Amino acid sequence: MSWQPEIDELRKREAMALEMGGPEKIERQRKAGRLTVRERIDALLDPGSFHEIGTIAGNATYRPDGSIAEFRASNFVFGRGRIDDRPVVVGGDDFTVRGGAADAGIREKQISSEQMAHELGLPIIRLVEGTGGGGSVKSLEMDGYTYVPANPGWEWVVANMGKVPVVALALGPVAGLGAGRMASSHYALIVKGQAQMFVAGPPVVARLGERVDKETLGGSDIHTRNGAIDDAVESEEEAFARTRRYLSYLPSSIDSLPPRIEPTDPVDRREDWLIDVVPHNRRKIYKMRPVIEAVVDKDSFFEIGRDYGRSLITGLARLDGWPVALLAGDPYFYAGGWTANASIKATRFVDLAETFHLPVVHLVDCPGFLIGRKAEEAATIRHGARALAAIYQATVPWCSVIIRKVFGVAGAGHANAARFHYRYAWPSGDWGSLPLEGGIEAAYKSDLEKAEDPAAMLADIEERLNHVRTPFRTAERFSVEELIDPRDTRPLLCEFANLAAPLRKPGPSRFAMRP
Repeated sequence: MSWQPEIDELRKREAMALEMGGPEKIERQRKAGRLTVRERIDALLDPGSFHEIGTIAGNATYRPDGSIAEFRASNFVFGRGRIDDRPVVVGGDDFTVRGGAADAGIREKQISSEQMAHELGLPIIRLVEGTGGGGSVKSLEMDGYTYVPANPGWEWVVANMGKVPVVALALGPVAGLGAGRMASSHYALIVKGQAQMFVAGPPVVARLGERVDKETLGGSDIHTRNGAIDDAVESEEEAFARTRRYLSYLPSSIDSLPPRIEPTDPVDRREDWLIDVVPHNRRKIYKMRPVIEAVVDKDSFFEIGRDYGRSLITGLARLDGWPVALLAGDPYFYAGGWTANASIKATRFVDLAETFHLPVVHLVDCPGFLIGRKAEEAATIRHGARALAAIYQATVPWCSVIIRKVFGVAGAGHANAARFHYRYAWPSGDWGSLPLEGGIEAAYKSDLEKAEDPAAMLADIEERLNHVRTPFRTAERFSVEELIDPRDTRPLLCEFANLAAPLRKPGPSRFAMRP
């Protein structure tokens, strides 16, 4: 007796699963400009590398003779595949089946995908659309009872934040549990105009008397500026390309090290224009991103979270082929001062570097924490203190290059002062407890009030102190270790990357990263 009939039955059920929600629902998905979940997986992974798990899980009805009459596949598709020939786990919501709401096997398959990534030590990519396995009022009638809310398998979602790279892509309207799965990731992307994210959608929000459409409630402009989403892209194809590139900087898990690529950019490349980039007039600003591009390997800077906490630039880069985490002040926003949002951004980014063994390079231009009533209302010092804690808890190799301003408590967070100072400073460096501009009036207030000519006295004090503020005086006291020609920054940073490489140690950090 052969088992061919059973194999034929298996192939029949697999074919039925590939029909997803049926031709009408698939056509509706495509007319909305969105790919189906299986098309997304094929576009993301190396060609032919996807191995699906649980293909025939779903809801079936049977004829009296026991043969299958109808079959509706589970609306979550997952399995393992490869990106740049490295194994990954990928799981995606099938919006053509009940809009991605909880259905047959979806919870079990989601849990299995997270557990597989954790136990096999593989990055996981979530392709999220709909409620991402969350509830639907229809489910209550179908199930015949209501349930006390729980998030089955959430322990794996949390555990993966401290174990493997997690990328989440919002590829259509995302609500409820789907939004939670988006936020519980190391890197979250959203497709502009096509995807939105909210705890509850417009119909539910309308019951509160708030009439909004999907884009107004949860569009990319909202979530890339509030920090819930890292970056917005123009298309699904761009989202997949950025996912592949992001993962190229990271190890597969904390039990391995970030991979080096073959370097193509000369270590000794010196950009002559760097000597002129910082204005002598301290009130004038300059662009930091060209500085970053000049000192890291060409075309290697991968910025993360550009629209959030904008006074701080964060991203991944390479130095002589070695991946590093890079922080930099952006003087175009609050002169580089750390806001509450910038502090939160710094905390998450430093924790990412610590989790995945990435050396940190910090290009410093920070006049301190943002001041004023709005800054106080935003609890800037609370969030700033957490950022400082993250910096002081980090054990990965760390190199700071002081480009210009370093003032106050936030400025002191340019590195952990208790560690060896692997630090350089440009001649444009300007530092202290607070800037002279404004600080003189506070320190010499009584003298200025008594002076016959306060303006003349202020100018005289400022001239005297300008002689003191020169970075050469600081270097004389070894309070800054090395003043360097800005054009030497890249060679020195590449040296740092090569010295840091053998110091990286695989394994868990002292604390697991949280969303």
